[in-house]
Amino acid sequence: MIDSIEKRMLKEITGLHDIPQGAFSLRKDGESAQVSSTANIEIRPKKDKPGIDVIVKPGTKGESVHVPVVITATGIDDMVYNTFDIGENADVVIVAGCGIHNPGGEKTQHDGIHNFIVRKGARLRYVEKHYGEGEGTGERILNPMTDLIIEEGATAELEMVQIRGVDSTKRDTQAKVYKNAHLVITERLLTHGKQFAESNVTVELLGENSTVQLLSRTVAQDNSRQVFYPRVIGKNKCRGHVECDSIIMGEAVVRSIPEIAAHHEDAQLVHEAAIGKIAGEQIIKLMTLGLSAREAEETILQGFLK
Repeated sequence: MIDSIEKRMLKEITGLHDIPQGAFSLRKDGESAQVSSTANIEIRPKKDKPGIDVIVKPGTKGESVHVPVVITATGIDDMVYNTFDIGENADVVIVAGCGIHNPGGEKTQHDGIHNFIVRKGARLRYVEKHYGEGEGTGERILNPMTDLIIEEGATAELEMVQIRGVDSTKRDTQAKVYKNAHLVITERLLTHGKQFAESNVTVELLGENSTVQLLSRTVAQDNSRQVFYPRVIGKNKCRGHVECDSIIMGEAVVRSIPEIAAHHEDAQLVHEAAIGKIAGEQIIKLMTLGLSAREAEETILQGFLK
């Protein structure tokens, strides 16, 4: 059973109002709370450390997996290790994410180490959302690490979102992309107050005709700080594109450091980065339609982060 706070957290990070049908694993307050498999997707607890193995059978189509983490207590320091094995020619959606409700004065932290193998010809869509709330003064900290192997002809699309309320986060993502394989990573992030966010992404394009697209869209408000370091390394005939766009407000600080490195004469790599404030004419235009200045600003930010 889940209580009202946990239900609200599930809705924020997964869009679910309750426990779904199908493959599902819920982790609550540092412990595995519920696990459910299907005929094509097996979820089993690891025997040597906290976490789960998710095994998707070859050829599985049109199924989804939900693996949320919910923490509603103060003073928890949780580490979890999850492995996802996406079988050949499968096509699945995995919805993850962590919500922290910290009601007290102690730090609450969740670190997740996620390893993906997307096997030959498979397609994966992975959505990970982070959210923090709570009336307590204790910090809410989330540090995800993601390691991907994208085999020949496979495709992986990752959507990494931090909604609000996370005081500190360090995201490390590494990927190896092989022949005719494709990777798309989209990061969307908003920081406010004194929050800090760091994102490091390293993608190696190892196979012929491999591709990657990295898109980062962020908003930094108040006195928050952000650091982004996306790297694409081309080691074969390949294509890579990195795009970082940030809106900065108040006394915030944003550092964007895109890097591309070619180790092959047929590697085609491009990067762009832009940091700026909201244009005054955009706010004025929306205010002429009846919005207040605050409503106009929020509308612009929501559109930017979509």
